Amino acid sequence: MTEHDALNLLQPYVDGELDASTCVSLERYLAGDAQMRAALQHLRAVSVSVRTQADYHLAPPAMLARMQVPAAVATPPAQRMVRHSPWNWLRLVGAGATAAALAAIVTFVVVRPSQQKLIQRDVYAAHVRATVGERLFDVASSDRHTIKPWLSARLGYSPPVPDLSGSGYEMVGGRIDVVGGERIAVLVYRRRQHMIDVLIRPGGADGPPIRSTLSGYNLEHFARQGMSYWLVSDLNANELGDLARLLAAASANP
Repeated sequence: MTEHDALNLLQPYVDGELDASTCVSLERYLAGDAQMRAALQHLRAVSVSVRTQADYHLAPPAMLARMQVPAAVATPPAQRMVRHSPWNWLRLVGAGATAAALAAIVTFVVVRPSQQKLIQRDVYAAHVRATVGERLFDVASSDRHTIKPWLSARLGYSPPVPDLSGSGYEMVGGRIDVVGGERIAVLVYRRRQHMIDVLIRPGGADGPPIRSTLSGYNLEHFARQGMSYWLVSDLNANELGDLARLLAAASANP
């Protein structure tokens, strides 16, 4: 098993989707690779966070009432003996199927994480994946005039690529990653020994930065000038917030 194979198997392993023989092969590989074991721990932490921090919503009263319809229309035994025609059976089966479908929908709505949580998880996973896999960037450069056209030629949009080295945030490269099923631009900055991913994609309404943490990593999210920004790093929250403000200010002059 190669490192690439093992990395691709970590998520299905955490989700319990691998067969027994593949699990054994992966576990043998993990026994000899400390970095991959660390990646596995991070993914497990993400899984726990999704389960424990997901938004919960009560089903609307109208939906609950509809789920009770089969019980509410039950008839006495004597009447059921008279009315057991094929059409009555079909109606009962249809009502039962409707109730089952509604129950499934309610379950999905109750446990489904918000879109913001899903994106946050993907941003975090992209950063961990790039760090552990030692693929922090596809193009290594501190020149915005190199990174910007490289990204623009491979995406359907042109992300802003500000040079913030004068403020202590050195740009070291860029890459393309996947968040929410979409290919997006990633700028990689360095602050002392800390690597920072700045993921940028079109969309989002302007607003103040939103700060969050996940498994020991700090994240910042904001939108400016039609672009949505996600920052993620093990850098302290205050300095990551400073970078978010610098990016927001620079977005007016991409």
